[in-house]
Amino acid sequence: MSENLMDNFGEYLRQGEPDKAEKAKVWKTAIGLQQVDGLIPSDYLIATARQNIEGEISIEDVKQLIDNYYKQGPLKDTESRTEEADKVSARIAEILSEQTFTFSPVEFLAIHRRLFQGIYSHAGKIRDYNITKKEWVLNGETVLYASAESLKATLEYDLEQEKKFNYNGLSQQEIVEHLAHFISYLWQIHIFGEGNTRTTAVFLIKYLRKLGFKEVNNNLFAEHSWYFRNTLVRANYEDLSKGIHKTEKYLIRFLLNLVSGENHLLKNREMHVHYPDTGKIQYDTVKSKSDTVNDTVFYLIKQNNKITATEISERLKISLSTAKRILKGLKESGSVERIGSDKTGHWKTIVK
Repeated sequence: MSENLMDNFGEYLRQGEPDKAEKAKVWKTAIGLQQVDGLIPSDYLIATARQNIEGEISIEDVKQLIDNYYKQGPLKDTESRTEEADKVSARIAEILSEQTFTFSPVEFLAIHRRLFQGIYSHAGKIRDYNITKKEWVLNGETVLYASAESLKATLEYDLEQEKKFNYNGLSQQEIVEHLAHFISYLWQIHIFGEGNTRTTAVFLIKYLRKLGFKEVNNNLFAEHSWYFRNTLVRANYEDLSKGIHKTEKYLIRFLLNLVSGENHLLKNREMHVHYPDTGKIQYDTVKSKSDTVNDTVFYLIKQNNKITATEISERLKISLSTAKRILKGLKESGSVERIGSDKTGHWKTIVK
């Protein structure tokens, strides 16, 4: 990603021009949310987004330019999924720029369809199969997601219950705690096969606006999207035989920062089911420019276990020496292991 990893469009926020600053916030959120799945938009998307922020082109123009770029331009990169990152970023920016929202199952499905149409064949469709997803934060275990047979009914029930809920008389803390409970349940249904977290995040931002939270700090989604996903995982996983309980405390911290302007420290390592038992779950303590870069490198390895330091430096626009230093730190902290030689081997994400 261009510039400092998460400093895209920062100058627009500092300059203080309201229209440009608002567009920059939307784009930072849209791009940051791609890191939920370890995706990084292209420099072309960044440049096109700048044109939109400057008022030179519309969001519709951005989408058209991106579509044409991939029709005529680079070969498809199925591993890095840059085309998906670019197109979904533009679509999230479009949705977040709109002053429309309906709190309903139809809206939730429509957001997914708009984000992933032409990318996933199941865009906007309820999954008809059961899923599991190995999670680093759970040491390779999976959350138990809702059964495919009950998805539609479960979604409708959860949204109906939330629609009936009365926030009157609640303190800000109580409101946030309730929202954490609602959004963790909505995510756990996992009604879509792919793209569930990005859809949930967009739906949440729109819902918060509907509730009157106009000054939501969407930078949190830009800078801590993987943390957000991990909070949802921890809110929905338990293994009582090992003394592991569901907890919404991390999600509550995130939401308090999001809507109340609080400043809770957000560290992925603290959510790991073995933390602080081993003292080795510290992949994000590597000395580098930001924890976000370390999170992203770790996730890139999870996405492609044969990725090289050179490829990491090129994708993140960091120096080769910085990429190597981060990889060295990940190995020393016990988060990754190199299997085989540097040339022909591969990475293994581990927790010792």
